[in-house]
Amino acid sequence: MSWLYSFTSTELILSSVFFILYLAYLIRVMRISHRLKVGYGNIFIKLLLRSLVFLLLITALLGPSFGESKREVKSVGKDIFILVDLSQSMNAPDIQPTRLEKLKFELKNLIEAFSSDRIGIIIFSSEAFMQAPLTFDQNALNLFVETLHTGLVPNAGTDFGPPLRMALDKLNEEETPLTSQKSKIILLISDGEDFGEDTEDVTSNIEELDIKLFTLGIGTERGSKIRTRNGFKKDREGNDVVTRLDPKSLKTLANQTDGQYFEINETNNDINRLINKINTIEGELRDSKQVDVSANRYYYFLMAALVLLLLDITTNVKVIKI
Repeated sequence: MSWLYSFTSTELILSSVFFILYLAYLIRVMRISHRLKVGYGNIFIKLLLRSLVFLLLITALLGPSFGESKREVKSVGKDIFILVDLSQSMNAPDIQPTRLEKLKFELKNLIEAFSSDRIGIIIFSSEAFMQAPLTFDQNALNLFVETLHTGLVPNAGTDFGPPLRMALDKLNEEETPLTSQKSKIILLISDGEDFGEDTEDVTSNIEELDIKLFTLGIGTERGSKIRTRNGFKKDREGNDVVTRLDPKSLKTLANQTDGQYFEINETNNDINRLINKINTIEGELRDSKQVDVSANRYYYFLMAALVLLLLDITTNVKVIKI
């Protein structure tokens, strides 16, 4: 027999209180019987009955488990690749404290929401790099998210093609355990316009394979200047560069792949809507196995205690024989 809970100070206190109170009751009855010079043997019948009730209740409280049974455990999940734009415009402070810092905070919430799914991270600007392969390790993913900054990639414009192609290739590798394309998801996060030439071809491949592509825009329409180490980024004429959210390319990508566009701006945060939408996508069965489990049989002891308690209430015993 195994126990769900261990015997703690709570059970010890309850037992001590029961013992002390019943001992005080016994002493009182014995004193009265001694003064009256009558027998008091029947008191031990009630003592035995009530002690059994208390013992059974404590046993039920501890959760006794015995006997073996088989239970099927299924592992169902999705593969999700998150593509993060790390162009310099992500340092803009129109979303406080900056677009990138706000995104990093929301990415941790996103990772926590899909703890049973494999998640990978690809970073990009004009080129794409694998930051984290598909993994269940949330601690590792959060560490990768925490280290994101715009210096990790070359900043020569924004191109959606390379990260989309990399995510598509990784999702279709032979060693990937998922066979259903509907359980494979790509999330592209950016704040700007796509200047790539290969994006349309990659998007067509994603659509043909029936892989869901969601896009998330971050920034504001009014925009802001771009912070650098020496102040703010300037153009060739020496004027401050102002970056604004341009959702057109992101919306087009989502529409072409039967996905959906979401946005984080100064007044709206769609991250919860995004999580809910991904949750509606059915995961694929990864594996299934039978495991031996022992069942908590507390109810046997509880029912026995209730029967004895009912017997105690309905049965009258003369404690002091006069």
